[in-house]
Amino acid sequence: MIIDDIDASTKKRNPWRLSSVNQVEEVKLLIRLIPIWLSCLMFTVVIAQQSTYFTKQGSTMVRSIGHNFHFPAASLQVFTGLTILVSVLIYDRVLVPLARTITKHPSGITMLQRMGIGFFFSVLAMVVSALVEAKRVGIAQAHGLEDSPKSTVPMSVWWLLPQYMLCGLSDVFTIVGMQELFYDQMPEEMRSMGAAAYLSAIGVGSFMSTGVIAAVQAISSRLGHEWLSDNLNGAHLDDFYWVLAGLSALNLCAYVWVAKGFVYKKLEWDDAEKEVNFPGFADA
Repeated sequence: MIIDDIDASTKKRNPWRLSSVNQVEEVKLLIRLIPIWLSCLMFTVVIAQQSTYFTKQGSTMVRSIGHNFHFPAASLQVFTGLTILVSVLIYDRVLVPLARTITKHPSGITMLQRMGIGFFFSVLAMVVSALVEAKRVGIAQAHGLEDSPKSTVPMSVWWLLPQYMLCGLSDVFTIVGMQELFYDQMPEEMRSMGAAAYLSAIGVGSFMSTGVIAAVQAISSRLGHEWLSDNLNGAHLDDFYWVLAGLSALNLCAYVWVAKGFVYKKLEWDDAEKEVNFPGFADA
């Protein structure tokens, strides 16, 4: 039964009237998306490190090709883009057809599964980053450079390539999955808000990254040694990466729990209330 919430005689909204079934369903759709949106924030915190500490790491390492050509550390971010380009082709041409034969799902895997895979790659990116940074600091200490922030550590910047590529892989799965999910699962009249939900997650995640850095700085300072001092050769950036890896792993576990209970919205809204649901994260 659908009850109009606008008084027919006055044309004004009556707060004491019940909302329509469609309005209730639209609110339920929005509520379902909130936990998914929140779980995306930790992913964006990880991705924010590409333009901050990844670049700062590279600036302390050997960045030369041949004897005369030196390139800026920030230019390594191009490999994230290249990884995305190559991975999208492989995903569409190889992985999706293969997944279809196994899952019988039109897209190979669901949107939530795609995002979950991206979250896993973001955890892996932080683990690799921590291991590489530990090696870089070890080399710096072996050469007595822990008190020389402007000295170049005799370690090739190409050691950072795996973490950039893993971030690219996480983007392929998570970013595209976020865009598809927030657009497809928004109420019909609010689909334009899907892009806003995706962009807001990235923006809020960037602010969260600043908050996480400030919290780590404050706690490590109280413990007697700043993890994120300006002198990376004497800092503990690897410990910071381990913290992000741990937080991302916890976030992934929470995401899987939320995704298992997620119900995709019905594909058709008609008078008979015919509903067609795709299986959830675990059933696809």
